[in-house]
Amino acid sequence: QVQLVESGGGLVQAGGSLRLSCGASGLTFSSVTMAWFRQAPGKEREFVVAIRWWSDSTYYANSVKGRFTISRDNAKNTVYLQMNSLKSEDTAVYYCAARRGVVESGWAKYDYWGQGTQVTVSS
Repeated sequence: QVQLVESGGGLVQAGGSLRLSCGASGLTFSSVTMAWFRQAPGKEREFVVAIRWWSDSTYYANSVKGRFTISRDNAKNTVYLQMNSLKSEDTAVYYCAARRGVVESGWAKYDYWGQGTQVTVSS
């Protein structure tokens, strides 16, 4: 059974930083892409960043490039999202997701989801 558990959300002032974590279990990591999506109220779920576990290749949405960094810890089966220089428009529920195979930016391409964690950036 696949489980993704996020943590690390919260309230931060604009310009501040947060680090999200996603602990994963039940996956064969050699063939997995892990991603972060976010969804603001009244908006569609949007792609933020993804990492191919076996190659460590990363893919960022233009809106977060240079501010957010995804990384992984093999020993802990955990993916991290370091978010710096946060803006009010980054406010959303952030979801960790996983799929077997290559990176996709469409949320419907992902098979497994965490419960989400709220990130609120005050201006």
